[in-house]
Amino acid sequence: MFESLSDRLEGAFKNLKGDGKLTELNIAQSVKEIRRALVAADVNYKIAKEFTDEVKDEALGTKNVLKAVKPGELMVKIVMDKMTDLMGGEAVGIDLSGKPTVILIAGLQGSGKTTFSGKLSKFLKEKKKKKPLLVACDVYRPAAIDQISVLGEQVGVPVYKEVENKNPVEIAQNAIAHAIENKLDVVIVDTAGRLAVDEKMMQEIAAVKAGIEPNETLFVVDSMTGQDAVNTAKAFNDRINYDGVVLTKLDGDTRGGAALSVKYTVGKPIKFISTGEKMEQLDMFYPDRMAQRILGMGDIVSFVERAQDQFDEEEAKKLEKKIKKNKFDFNDFLKQVDQIRKMGDLKSLMGMIPGMGKALKNIDIDNNAFNKVESIIFSMTPDERANPELLNMSRKKRIAKGCGHSIHEINMFIKQFDQMRKMMHMMSKGKNMQNFMSQMQKMGGPGMGR
Repeated sequence: MFESLSDRLEGAFKNLKGDGKLTELNIAQSVKEIRRALVAADVNYKIAKEFTDEVKDEALGTKNVLKAVKPGELMVKIVMDKMTDLMGGEAVGIDLSGKPTVILIAGLQGSGKTTFSGKLSKFLKEKKKKKPLLVACDVYRPAAIDQISVLGEQVGVPVYKEVENKNPVEIAQNAIAHAIENKLDVVIVDTAGRLAVDEKMMQEIAAVKAGIEPNETLFVVDSMTGQDAVNTAKAFNDRINYDGVVLTKLDGDTRGGAALSVKYTVGKPIKFISTGEKMEQLDMFYPDRMAQRILGMGDIVSFVERAQDQFDEEEAKKLEKKIKKNKFDFNDFLKQVDQIRKMGDLKSLMGMIPGMGKALKNIDIDNNAFNKVESIIFSMTPDERANPELLNMSRKKRIAKGCGHSIHEINMFIKQFDQMRKMMHMMSKGKNMQNFMSQMQKMGGPGMGR
């Protein structure tokens, strides 16, 4: 996420390395590089200049005050604070006070509106304990109704659709009545998009908004389109005055222009970010956390929150008892892999850990890295999964035939698993954290990671 921008900013701060203090000269040099980095990230030049002027003024005001702080660290702190302000300052949630709450989703075709609608329904159902209803109001795109129906089934949320009706205002109004009748407390209305902004599209989305008076109107934008995304966001806001922005496809080759510019340009907060196709990959937008990630500091708070979403206290207690008795088995391993997968893209997750983003910059982390070990485990009998010590040579040969891997690969995995299990047992007694972490790295290493 924003790797190119992060690299350029790091280069700007390197100009201060070795300098004993901030001076007008090194501040000017650093600010010039920061401005170039922002423009390269598709931030409008006017915004980039105003931003760097503020950074420069702040740096000049502190250059003779905080002498104990290294100049590079001080400049990073100033840039982080200003970047946080530029993106909105603080997180802004959505209004769920309606009875039912009506949320209107708008945006261009291909921006990810329908997928976001499904993700939002899952988010509200699981994290806010709501009973959402998805509404298919895209009456033009042939596959739109089918897509939202599939997503609804996938996340366990009902979908309201009228296949023969081509009036999106009527469909939305009927859906709200259906939600009230069936005691559903959130209505998410997915509307039609176009390949570009046009008058017919604007009239339709304005009519739908007037007809249902939503509590929230969210504009979904493809962050990979950079400054074009910001211009489209402004055009929509001028017409329908929406409440917030959703940035999608942040897992792609995003330069950062949309995230850094949209609040300044439109005056509306970014409320959600989407970082992948999986229904779990939706997060509230926190400007301070995003600034930290852009500046290579990671985002440990979001990492912990994702882990907690997958955390089952009762299961954790059972697992702890098994580890203490050195009874951790292949079934337990599969459960842990499943929880890691649900947290999202592996490289993105690792990038949330401070210092890891830079270390992993040129390393390709395969999201299917666990497929091989899963195929090995799935080729075992239930008894073998529950009792790893049963695996003699005869059984290993049968497993190798079943999963299509060599005996050498089977032996390597079982050896690494056994070493990890021993380390976990030692960890449960408060021993050898360093060795345990080393072993976890090996489990995803060359032998098993491909």
